[in-house]
Amino acid sequence: MTETAILLIEDEASNADIISSVLRKEGFAVTWAETGQKGLAAAGMTAYDLIVLDRMLPDISGMDIITRLRGAGVETPILMLSALSRSENRSEGLEGGADDYLGKPFEDHELTARVRALLRRSRNQVHSAVMLFGDIELHVKSRTAHRQGVHLALSPKEFEILKLLMEHAGDIVTRDMLLKEVWHLNFDPQTNVIDVNMSRLRHRLEDDFATPCLETVRGAGFRLIAPTVKELMP
Repeated sequence: MTETAILLIEDEASNADIISSVLRKEGFAVTWAETGQKGLAAAGMTAYDLIVLDRMLPDISGMDIITRLRGAGVETPILMLSALSRSENRSEGLEGGADDYLGKPFEDHELTARVRALLRRSRNQVHSAVMLFGDIELHVKSRTAHRQGVHLALSPKEFEILKLLMEHAGDIVTRDMLLKEVWHLNFDPQTNVIDVNMSRLRHRLEDDFATPCLETVRGAGFRLIAPTVKELMP
C-alpha cells in the first residue's frame, strides 16, 4: 500500500519538526520545504496527496503560493496554517484557494482530523506536472512556458535549457551541465552554441518584463533568480 505523501511548507524548523512528527505518527510520509520557493517547486512537480502550508513565509506568502498553484492547474488539496485566526483571515484564505484553514495554536488531534477529512475528499485527483519558480511556470507534458501569465514562444532547445534551469532553480547551472543535459555532449565543442542559445532564451524571458530573471555568473554558468517580495507586491 502506497504511503500518503504530504508536503509541509513551513519556514520555522521547530514548528516543522512538531507538525512532521504528529503526521508521521499517523503513518503519513512528510516532505519538508523550508522556503516558499522550494515548496512551490515541489508542489508543482510531485503528486502529493496534500499540502500543509504556513501562511506567513519570508520569501513568498502562502496566499501567493496558492494563487500560483491554482493558476497553474495544480489542484492538490491545501490546508493552510496561520497565527492569523480571525474569521476574516479564515475567509480570505478559503476564498484564496485553500481547502481548509487552521489557526495556530492547534491541538494535534485537530490537525490530524483536518488532514484526514481533506484526504477523504480528494482521492483519485489527477496531477499535471508543472515546474514553478518565481513568476515562471513550465508545463512539462505540454512543453509550454509562461512568465507572469504570458506565454513564452520557446524553441525546443530553449525549452530544454529552461527546464534544466528550473530543475536547479536558484542554483548555478554550469556550461558542462548544459552540454551534457541539453546537447548530450561530454566534451566542449569549442563553439559559442551555449552563448547564442542563452542570449535567445534571455530575450524570451526578459524582454517586455520589468525585472530580470536569468543571471550570468561569470566563470561559473547561469542561474534563474526570483523576484524579491517587494517586486512581487502590486
